[in-house]
Amino acid sequence: MRIFVDAMGGDFAPQAPVEGSIEALRRYENIEIVLAGDLKQVEPLLKDCDDVRGRITLVDAPEVITNHESPVMGVRSKKNSATVIGMLQLKEKLADGFVSAGSTGAVLAGGMFRLGRIHGVERPALAPLLPNGKGHFLLIDCGANVDCKPEYLQQFGVMGAAYMKGVMGIEEPRVGLINIGAESEKGNALVKETFPLMEKAPYNFIGNVEARDITADQADVLVCDGFTGNVVMKFMEGVAGTLMGIIKKEMMADLRGKIAGLIAKPAFRRVKKMMDYTEVGGAPLLGVQGNVVKAHGSSNAHAFACAIGQVIRMADGHVVEVIEQGVAATQE
Repeated sequence: MRIFVDAMGGDFAPQAPVEGSIEALRRYENIEIVLAGDLKQVEPLLKDCDDVRGRITLVDAPEVITNHESPVMGVRSKKNSATVIGMLQLKEKLADGFVSAGSTGAVLAGGMFRLGRIHGVERPALAPLLPNGKGHFLLIDCGANVDCKPEYLQQFGVMGAAYMKGVMGIEEPRVGLINIGAESEKGNALVKETFPLMEKAPYNFIGNVEARDITADQADVLVCDGFTGNVVMKFMEGVAGTLMGIIKKEMMADLRGKIAGLIAKPAFRRVKKMMDYTEVGGAPLLGVQGNVVKAHGSSNAHAFACAIGQVIRMADGHVVEVIEQGVAATQE
């Protein structure tokens, strides 16, 4: 299996993508990595990986699409960027997966205009895995489509269910619709029109899920428009950070708290690992003709290795093919 990695994307590029790729090669013996970036910066980072160097191919991609430019114009004009080259390699079946921590807009634009959508898919979506206390649920969409139609949300359910089955091994994923109430008659026009479509869709639709139940393990896939999803995701990140900060502050406030903190340290370490996005990898871009994972911009080497593992599981789980079949079933 051949995975294409954008070596210039992310806050800690190229060191984090390169070191993450090396970690992934040592973890997965059946893969090869294509590292694309400015070779003057990338090559010196490969001096201590003789054990896996034979499974690394370098591609010179000196152009970088930044977060400060138009993603569409960047994809059109910067043909020597890792995003454009990687998407074209996916399209031509020269790679089985693509990982980048670069511009989210560029990855979306590259997926849409260079790689192409799965037949029948109206809009691709970004879908991060988020913790719910027992494991993870998939939030789809988290920002790729701010304004949606009911048909988009119905398809998001198809794509999310395919991912959770193929990658996470859940045989019949529970799909819920984020709403302000559990009753079908509640909500705005979008969710009211979406509800009956999801009832007819070829997946296990469990109905509406209120915000307070998002982390209560009611659903494996939670569907919403990109505006709502982005708010939910960032609010969860903020609450988690605030709570951890408060707990740490209170534990250090007096001697009793310090003793209790020392005793509870192993438990806190397990909680932190459960909440740590680097253990997940990134957010898959679902609905395009290939296995694409958008890693967090601040991903470290371990996060990149996990993102590569994520895209490997997408390929092994035939997620693209399952989505295509599911979308076709909704249109019959």
